[in-house]
Amino acid sequence: MGLGVSPSNSRAKAEEDGKTSPLRLQTEYGLNAPMQGMKAPILTKLVLPSLAREQVELLIDEAENIRDKAIIALLTESGLRLSELASIKVADIDWEGKTIKVMGKGRKEAYAPLGGMSGQYLTEWLAEFQPNGSNVWGISRAGIENMLKRLKAETGLPCNAHTFRRTFACLLRKAGLDVLTIKDSGRWESLEMVQRYTRSVTFNDSLKFYKAPLG
Repeated sequence: MGLGVSPSNSRAKAEEDGKTSPLRLQTEYGLNAPMQGMKAPILTKLVLPSLAREQVELLIDEAENIRDKAIIALLTESGLRLSELASIKVADIDWEGKTIKVMGKGRKEAYAPLGGMSGQYLTEWLAEFQPNGSNVWGISRAGIENMLKRLKAETGLPCNAHTFRRTFACLLRKAGLDVLTIKDSGRWESLEMVQRYTRSVTFNDSLKFYKAPLG
């Protein structure tokens, strides 16, 4: 009568040999992987933070100078990524068409909208500061991040490019724009991301724009 090898001894041998992948456990040792057959957990889809219009206005009021006010307004009204914002040059701004040429993800050239408030602050800033071949801000990407961190510490409000980008999407959704238009305006690659960003827009917000299909 053979003694055989117990499953526990087989697993110990497999671990000793460093052969613990699911395929090796089954083919070489006749064992099932510990997690085999278990369903993956369902992850909670959290509502990502965004700012109300009043909170954005507070951050603008608390900003130290016209440049910082222009940065916050532009992040909110244009939905720019930090890399896009930090790379803007004077030649990229189309004042008449109210757009800004940006280099988006994957080095893709695109255009972002230029809002009225950000355009006003940007005009005032460029009347004070003359860029010399650099970006329109006179500070680097790290400098912009540090400014936003200071504002967060002073106000207690989320203050980073990602939050402003979500705020851009949520404010447009509350204004009645459809997610496809928001996707194109913010240069997102998928509708899913826009829908995830705008989950904080409540049913009552959407109800304001509801029109009964039968009148």
